[in-house]
Amino acid sequence: MAVLLLAEMQGGDISLDQTGKAVTAAQALGDVTLLCASAGCADAAAQGARLAGVSKVLCADDAAYGNGLAETVAALIVSLAGDYSHIVAPATASAKNILPRVSALLDVMVLSDVTAVVDGNTFERPVYAGNAIQTVKSTDPTKVLTVRTAGFSAAAQTGSATIETIAAADDPGLSEWVEDKVQQSDRPDLTSAKIVVSGGRGVGSEEQFKVIEALADKLDAAVGASRAAVDSGYAPNDWQVGQTGKVVAPDLYIAAGISGAIQHLAGMKDSKIIVAINKDEEAPIFQVADYGLVADLFDAVPALTEAL
Repeated sequence: MAVLLLAEMQGGDISLDQTGKAVTAAQALGDVTLLCASAGCADAAAQGARLAGVSKVLCADDAAYGNGLAETVAALIVSLAGDYSHIVAPATASAKNILPRVSALLDVMVLSDVTAVVDGNTFERPVYAGNAIQTVKSTDPTKVLTVRTAGFSAAAQTGSATIETIAAADDPGLSEWVEDKVQQSDRPDLTSAKIVVSGGRGVGSEEQFKVIEALADKLDAAVGASRAAVDSGYAPNDWQVGQTGKVVAPDLYIAAGISGAIQHLAGMKDSKIIVAINKDEEAPIFQVADYGLVADLFDAVPALTEAL
């Protein structure tokens, strides 16, 4: 079986974390060909070629792919699809925009958030906020799937795949890029950070959320938030961790003032070590925590920051 894996691009660079983890998952399906689509993607293709498990890299270097428009990238993938049994991408916001379009154009089912590959036709994915695992068997001639990368290790950078430059596909002309408005931050990206410090409704206000941010900055960590905190206006949307937010699996996850609703647990339960700080000793978060501290977060978190 042959696999076409869409590399996660960030401008002209490849995300080695997301793409490397997707490579690990895709290797169970067959020979992996990595597709880098961007404007000036030669360096990204060279980075992708070093990922162990990649047999070939396709570099589609064209201005049409410079801003990651889903319609143009989907058209490119469809033009290549005939040579592959599986089309795979990490389950990022970008891929979740592109691959459903690919599946629609190919008239096949899209399998989202795959967490395990049973065989070439059978896959596992979480349902009901992660409380159950669904096993799906597809009979489609081409399998299109996104991989939840949190459960996979990134491929080592020891490979030496060949690189082939390919021509752009016809632009369907369905959309055009106007501008990007990107929020700049010195903190690590939430989905790839090794340490995440999250606050919940218990933080109480946007101003008091600075207690969470101070601890995160001390640990060089990303800042997360529960949906309750985001909905209350304490934190921006892109900090939300959970079923309707981002899925993370850092080495260390610190949850302060978070009760532990199942929707939040679905986004962080795969973290290697979970530390919970909550003054309610009956909070569900303690059921999944490796370390639990029953205390007022406004006493515990500043004391921890000071000690560090």
